[in-house]
Amino acid sequence: MSRNLDAAPSSLAAVRALGLGEETLRLLAQIDEMGPAFAERAFRYDADASFPFENYDDLRAAGFLKLCVPKRHGGLGADYRSYMLVSQRLGFWCGTTANTFNMHVANSLWTADLVDGLDLSRKQRDEHEAHRALHYRRMVAGALYAQPFSEASSAAAGVSPFGTTAKPVDGGFVLEGRKIFASLSGAADYYGVLCTEAKSRKKASRRDTMFVAVPATAEGLTIVGDWDPLGMRGTVSRTLVLKNVFVPEDGQLMPRGIYIQAAMRWPHMFMTLAATYLGVMQAAYEFTLQYLRGEIPGMPVKRRMYPTKQIAVAEMLVKLELAWAIFLRAVAEAKLDPSEDERARALACQFTVMEHCNEVCRLAIRTCGGQSMLKSLPLERYYRDSRCGSLMLPWTAEICMDRLGRGALYRPGETDA
Repeated sequence: MSRNLDAAPSSLAAVRALGLGEETLRLLAQIDEMGPAFAERAFRYDADASFPFENYDDLRAAGFLKLCVPKRHGGLGADYRSYMLVSQRLGFWCGTTANTFNMHVANSLWTADLVDGLDLSRKQRDEHEAHRALHYRRMVAGALYAQPFSEASSAAAGVSPFGTTAKPVDGGFVLEGRKIFASLSGAADYYGVLCTEAKSRKKASRRDTMFVAVPATAEGLTIVGDWDPLGMRGTVSRTLVLKNVFVPEDGQLMPRGIYIQAAMRWPHMFMTLAATYLGVMQAAYEFTLQYLRGEIPGMPVKRRMYPTKQIAVAEMLVKLELAWAIFLRAVAEAKLDPSEDERARALACQFTVMEHCNEVCRLAIRTCGGQSMLKSLPLERYYRDSRCGSLMLPWTAEICMDRLGRGALYRPGETDA
């Protein structure tokens, strides 16, 4: 079901609030040009739990696979703030596409200006420049990168080292391990794998985390398991198994040991999925308005005159505006070495968007009523997709609350001992 939206006031307001300009507006306009087709296809991808290849063909043709590749490397050069607005608008049209696109973009967004601001040696900077130039050339040429993050452990939550290991060998590394919930499995050209460098006679440490790109054609890389989840079904997040997989030296996306510094000093890198779910929230709210106004094709009955529905819409709008407000503030504050308050606000933003998204979708279904549950309409899919956001590592809703509470009550390094 497509929508006739000639303008997106929320996007225009967000661009102005973040001090962005015409370049970002053009990117958003391009997403809105492609968006109706994405929304139409979303029904099929959800029903079949199939990857949105057609959407990625459109994104590739429009140059969006190089969105956050620096301009000096042939990309569009979108920064963190612009990307977050593009992702929000993409999530409005198709949550699955925005979710997976986030995994692709992370491989360029994390390796560009973010790394340049970190403490690297001259040798590390020179090696990183050479390595990322290779990956950027691939992205500019249309290659799709994934970012398998999760394992069946606490590693993805940042509590322990990744169980997937990279053993240094002549000319590169040999990887062993497995990644669960690996979005874009079977669709990506490269998998940006987070793993732990294996060092002889030394206990594994988070400081030895590596970030390397594994070609989809690499010998020893297999995809296993089924994929039949509650929501975000088109992400096709099956399990990657890496067995004696060789990756050359230039496969590194970050210099050895630098990822953990990036994670500690640039925490907003973990907040990017909030944009996807803010888009889903916006879509659920706007669908509700159209439904109650009788503007949905084939359903011309107006239901907007009932006070109970007006109150529910008002509640949805308040939640949406609250989510937008904290989202824009947190995005504006994203930078190297944010203050403790800014770190807390990023966690609060993640929690607020993910939980409010599901709450707005719940209210939308209750308010629109019985027909809104039909799979011929998008609302029940929004609801199922929305419930997945709070579960996504590394910042699940529970982790956000744990860290917010402890951070408010304990100063850095403080204990009760």
